[in-house]
Amino acid sequence: MTCSDPAMTSMSMSPSQVAELVEAVRRADSAMGLLQATQALAASAHPDGAACLVEILGFNNPGAAVAAVDGLVAIGTPAVETILSNIDGYNYGARAWAVRALAGIGDVRGLEVLEDALGKDIGPSVRRAAARGLGQLRLEALSAEERSASLSRCLAVLLDGCRDGEWVVRYAVIVGLEHLAKTWFTALQASDQSALRQALRQLQDNPEEEAAVVQLRAALALQRLEEAHG
Repeated sequence: MTCSDPAMTSMSMSPSQVAELVEAVRRADSAMGLLQATQALAASAHPDGAACLVEILGFNNPGAAVAAVDGLVAIGTPAVETILSNIDGYNYGARAWAVRALAGIGDVRGLEVLEDALGKDIGPSVRRAAARGLGQLRLEALSAEERSASLSRCLAVLLDGCRDGEWVVRYAVIVGLEHLAKTWFTALQASDQSALRQALRQLQDNPEEEAAVVQLRAALALQRLEEAHG
């Protein structure tokens, strides 16, 4: 294992070292300086850096925001509460980056935010991230009842997303549906299994689809589903 491994970096960093990285972000006096300081903090993958990384999501620096998202995803579940408690409803950019972070982490506590993003967000890239995230939520630790409820919610919003006006979002919805089916198909209710198959067939056969790649991706997902579950 090398020093570039996030887990190793996080474990080897003391709180004071992380505080120094946070202070470097505070001191940054240029866009490039902020980017480099954010990258260093993100590379630590230390939970103590999560609050600062979330704050960076609201800065007008896309490069730093990308690095901050990567850092939050590397921190993983310990960052989720910090993200959720600091989502800025008045700063669209910050909220959009937060959706990407939650999608990448896959913690079920982000379900409501991802649902809202796929159903309502004005940005196709944000809806796309939400669609992928909804298909990859980690539900293993939930009780059977909680898992069933969460799966139904994920499936419902993904099925709605099949009608999204942007082909990149419809493509991401297919990916989300395939991931959901790959892990949890047998845990779905029979009616939900049928609805998932039907959605993929409709996307595959839709004569009005403007992007052939969407039809091809739906066909591939359907083929894999049938190979796995008949």
